[in-house]
This record gives sequence, structure tokens and C-alpha cells, in this order.
Amino acid sequence: MAYGFGIVGCGMIADFHAKAIADTPGAKLVACQSRSEKTAKAFAKRHGISSYVDVAEMLNDPAVDVVTICTPSGAHAEPAIAAAKAGKHLIVEKPLEVTLKRCDKIIEACEANGVTLSTIFPSRFHRSSQLLKKAIDKGRFGTLSLGDAYVKWFRTQEYYDSGQWRGTWELDGGGALMNQAIHSVDLLIWLMGPVAEITANTATLAHDRIEVEDVATASLRFENGALGVIEATTAAWPGAFKKIEIHGSHGSVTIEEESITNWQFAKMSAADKKMLAEMADRNETGGGAADPAAIGHAGHTAQFKDVLKAIKRNEKPLICGHEGRRSVEVILAIYQAAKTGKRVQLPLKRDPKLK
Repeated sequence: MAYGFGIVGCGMIADFHAKAIADTPGAKLVACQSRSEKTAKAFAKRHGISSYVDVAEMLNDPAVDVVTICTPSGAHAEPAIAAAKAGKHLIVEKPLEVTLKRCDKIIEACEANGVTLSTIFPSRFHRSSQLLKKAIDKGRFGTLSLGDAYVKWFRTQEYYDSGQWRGTWELDGGGALMNQAIHSVDLLIWLMGPVAEITANTATLAHDRIEVEDVATASLRFENGALGVIEATTAAWPGAFKKIEIHGSHGSVTIEEESITNWQFAKMSAADKKMLAEMADRNETGGGAADPAAIGHAGHTAQFKDVLKAIKRNEKPLICGHEGRRSVEVILAIYQAAKTGKRVQLPLKRDPKLK
């Protein structure tokens, strides 16, 4: 059986979804929707599919089994909930939504209607990320001591000016953290475990006409006792690969984008050395460091395959709605800590929805 996919929102990220669907066995792109008829028809013509202006009409298309949401971040909830009520499985671009209340509404709608929900975090499917996670789960690091994420990217003023929704709290949900660094935030908490408390600072230093941060730093304490930092910016020209560093009493590993640049353990094997040689230089693009279009879709494809497997087996995908919610909660806690100047405890007791 081939599952028919419909895409809501026909911007740049929708093209990545279309490519991933084309590369996923058992998946077929059949429809798209945009509030702009011109945009919807142009996207449909490129991909040979049906186009819709009304979301409800696309959801009534019996050929659509799975819906992917590619609208601005703060406009995910309404089409996602409608899709769930229509019995369609869901793949939602990161972030799941921009407030915990809106995240929870999506999750609740999917659970109430018995449909699968997954949040897009393709970095988890990179081989480097999988190898690091396996090493942590095997206890190779001994006592985890530090877990750090660095996203030092660059975005031009023209990037923010290219859409009225960009750089707004309502539809972007935040800046360098919520829009760009959320992939690394997700990876960090997947690897290190839940965060217990946060202190933070944010600033808008290099861009005009935006409401959100283009620089952020946060200090973390994880539930397991380890400490860590998150640094994120869209004001670091010319942009660098995103980096994850994990340290423990028996090992240290550094990942830069898809490459493993450091892999050291107290007990090394020949397999470790061979793997490091194979994984040392695997970055074929800039990873989005300076150009948001300069990313590959292989991670998306791997995630789409995982979602289809979960649907067929009636299981949860690797990144379900609850997993997608976790990074949003951490980022909202960073915003709350930066705004109040106080240490913030997690889990959050309320949805801060800071403006």
C-alpha cells in the first residue's frame, strides 16, 4: 500500500518534504495546500499533484492519508488539529508549536483520533547522532559531566525581511533558539536526558525590525546532575557547523553537523578508530549555517520512513508529539529565565507564552 501525502504550506521547507516523500518507499505526494492559489498551483505543477486553497477541501481528499505541516511555526496547530480530526496521520515541521498550550492541543487531538504524530528533527537520524546515543546508552562515558550545544549561524537582514512572519513572537515563536537551534536543543536533551533548571541571557544585536533574539546563551543543569550550555545566534558571520559536545568521566565526543571530530574513550578499540576515520568528514553542505536552503533532505527521508513504519505497526515513531514538545519547553524556559533574570525550574508549571 502506498500512503498518499498532502502538504500544508508551500514554502521552502515544503520542497524538502516533497523530496523526502519521493525518496520514501510506500509514500506518494498527492496534494498540497496554500492560502495563495498562485503559490499552491505553482507547487502542484512542479510536483504533478492536486492543489487546494482550503485546508478542509484537501483533508476531504480520500487520496490523502498523511499530512505534513509546513506553515510558519505559530500556525501549526489549526491545520494539524483539523487533520487529526479528519483521521489523517501527521508530520509537523519543527517546532511542534510555539507555546506548550498549542503543542498540547495538537497532541491531544492526535491521541483522541487515534492518528500518528511526529515532529521533524532529522538530526536524530544522522549516523553520527545514532552512534553517540548508542555510546551513551552503553555507559561508555562513565558519569556524564557536561553536555553542550553550539549553533553559531548567520542570517542576513534580507532573510528576516523576506516574510512578515519572520522574527515575530506570534508566528516564529522566537529567534535563533526556536527557529534555528531547536534541532541542537532536541539532540542535546535526547542525548543527556531531561533538563532540571536553567539560567539564561538573550539579546537582539545585529538585526533590525525583529521582535526576537539573534543571540542567546543558557546554562543548564540536567536531571542526572550533569551541567551544560546552549549557545545560539544568527549573528555570527560567516556561520559555522552546529556542534554538540558530550563529556564524561570516561569519554569525550564532539559532533560537528554530521561529522564526528572527536571520539575518545578510556577504553578504545580498533573499531573506534576505524569508525572515527569514516565519520570525520561527512558534511557535504553548510548545514544551513549561512544559507537556510543549504541542507540535505536525507534526514527527513529517514524520519518519513520511520513514521510510515510506525503507522503500519501501530507503534509510536522515534520522535512522537511528546518528544517534539520537550525542546519547545526547554526553549520557553530559556526565554523565561532571560526575561526574569531568575533560575527557572523544569518542567514548567504553566505555558509562559512570552511576548
